[in-house]
Amino acid sequence: MRKTTVQDDRPPVAIGHVSFPTNKVREATEFLIKLGLRSIFASENFAVLELRGGTHVIVKPIEEGISPGTTAPFDLMVDDAEVARNRCRGAGMEPSAIEQGNIHHWFTIVDPSGYEITITSSHTGRRAV
Repeated sequence: MRKTTVQDDRPPVAIGHVSFPTNKVREATEFLIKLGLRSIFASENFAVLELRGGTHVIVKPIEEGISPGTTAPFDLMVDDAEVARNRCRGAGMEPSAIEQGNIHHWFTIVDPSGYEITITSSHTGRRAV
C-alpha cells in the first residue's frame, strides 16, 4: 500500500477498469488512441488503454456487431470541449456540433464499431480529482 505524506484532496476511490466490447478491436483501439487515450497494451484481439487518473479501458472482442448509434458504455470528459472537438476534426474524425447544457458542453463522435461516444466538458471546477 502506498503511503502519502502530503495532503491529498482527491477522492479516495476511482474507477479502475471499464469495458469496451467491440467486434473491431484494432480499429476501435486506434480510434481511442487518436482521441487521447494512452496505450498500455494492444494486440489484434485485446487492448488496455489508460485515461487520466489511471482508469483502464479494456477493449475486448465480441462476435456480434454494434448497431450504429449505440451509446458507448461510458462517456469521456475533457477540460475544453471545443479544443477536443477541433483536435478530433484535425485527426480526420467527424464530431457533431457542440451542444450546451446547464452543467456541460458536449459533442458526440462515432467510433469504427458504431458506438456513439459523448465527449463532455469537465465539471470538476478547481477540485482535485
